Amino acid sequence: MKYVNATAILPDKLVEEIQKYVQGETIYIPKPQDAYQKWGTRSGGRKLIDDRNRAIKAAFRSGRSLEQLAMEHCLSVETIKKIVYTK
Repeated sequence: MKYVNATAILPDKLVEEIQKYVQGETIYIPKPQDAYQKWGTRSGGRKLIDDRNRAIKAAFRSGRSLEQLAMEHCLSVETIKKIVYTK
């Protein structure tokens, strides 16, 4: 986490108000809820997993067994079941 001096970015009045509650300590100010992104959105990891899951479902519909898919994708049979039986 990057340290930023409050006096460098906040108005003096706001710094004075914050100093009523905390002085000389590091505080964490979280992002607003609407600024959060779902897991993997930035890195592309979510898309890779979604693409893999679509391929697994298509292969299952084409007749591949749960065991074959588990071996091919290095996943447990239980994980493959969760993928192919969810909408």
